[in-house]
Formats: sequence, C-alpha cells, structure tokens
Amino acid sequence: MDEQGVREMIGGASRIVGFTGAGISTESGVPDFRSPDGVWARNRTVDFQEFVSSESGRVEYWRQKAAAWPAMRDAKPNAGHYAFVELHRQGRLPALITQNIERLHQRSGLPAASVLELHGTTTEAVCLTCGDRITSDEACRRIEAGERAPRCRACGGLLKPATISFGQAMPLDVMARAQAAAETCDLLLAAGSSLVVEPAASIPRAAKAAGAHLVIVNREPTPLDGIADGVVRGEIGVVLPAMVAAGG
Repeated sequence: MDEQGVREMIGGASRIVGFTGAGISTESGVPDFRSPDGVWARNRTVDFQEFVSSESGRVEYWRQKAAAWPAMRDAKPNAGHYAFVELHRQGRLPALITQNIERLHQRSGLPAASVLELHGTTTEAVCLTCGDRITSDEACRRIEAGERAPRCRACGGLLKPATISFGQAMPLDVMARAQAAAETCDLLLAAGSSLVVEPAASIPRAAKAAGAHLVIVNREPTPLDGIADGVVRGEIGVVLPAMVAAGG
C-alpha cells in the first residue's frame, strides 16, 4: 500500500491506538538506548537483581541516570508527538501505548490517563519498599550533594528511577490495559519502534489478530512489516502530521 493509501486508512479509522518507541523521541534530541552508539553501548548494564543486591551496582545505576537526566528533562515534544495530540483532539485516540520513559507525550498535551507507559518513567524515582515517589530533579540534586545512591527519606528503602530495568517485572495493570486497548481498536499506529522488544512487541500483533489494521511508521524495517497493512519510511515528525491531518 502506498503512502496515500495509508493516509486514507488512517483517515477512515474511528478508534486509533498509538504505539510509540524511541524513534519518535530521538527526533527531540533524547538519546536512544539500543543503537550501536546508543546509551547501552557506552555504559555497563545494571540489571534489577544487581540494583537491589549491590551498593556498587546502585551507585553505577544512579550515575548513569543522573548523567542522562538533563537531556531527558530539557527535551521538547516534536511534530510527531503533536500528531497524536491531534488524533486525540479529533476524538479518535482513546489510548497511546509507549515504550518511552521521558513523558514527552504528556508534555505535548495528551491526558496522562490515556498514556500507557510500558517501561515506566524516568521523571520520578520510587521507593521499592513503601512506594513513595520524588521527582528526578530532587533525586539528582541529592546525588550532586553527595548521596551516591539515594534512599527513601520516608522509610529508608531503596530509591530507584521509576523505569523498568532488565529483570524487573513489567507493570501488570498497564500491560493489561494496553492489551485491552489493542484488542478493541480498529487501527494501531506504531511510530518509531523497532518492534523487537518483548513483551511490548506482542501488542501490535494482538491488535492485528483481533482484526485491527496495523500501520507502521519507522525509519528502518521491523519484524512486523510483513503483517502490517501499511508501512511508511521516513522521519516521524515529517510523515505523521501529514497522515493525521487527513482525518481532521
């Protein structure tokens, strides 16, 4: 299907669920994680078990998070993010599922209740014992003041950025809501995701299996291109707004 056909498909859909990955946010200057020169290629991975069991692991984890936080904090939503806001304004976007952690979708104007964060958020830190939360700004100020691995001031438990680490359980409630949204939409619009990370990548497949159309907008090929109803290559901030405007 050509780009015009994809545009018409999006324009004709009444219940669209968005699905976004790192590619939409790298256009806002947010560093990616998985590319050959991405964050993980330049840093040692600290998995969840090491974080909870090793003080040195926690110190290294927080060092990496504090170094990455200014770029996350200062990033601004781009035209791709605002395209999903436009779909919401049109009354056609009941939910947006994201693998991203910097909350650019909420900052672009999507209601927080409609954004399903599969991998959590780096904008807050959470106590693994009592669940108390502080902002990442506060956590990083404490690190700058000398707390190399800050602890919860409410109970003394381990504070951790509210993201999902390797080896950490996915948020079951968010996964359930994402699955339900995918299975009840008539089009799932995936933008900027490599569609290789599980279990997130199972969600577009679930939408397709339930009878929805699947449209993928990405710069590179994905493993799900073969089952998609439409695939468009290009910069998301350029391609997506033109497609969304067709249904306004």
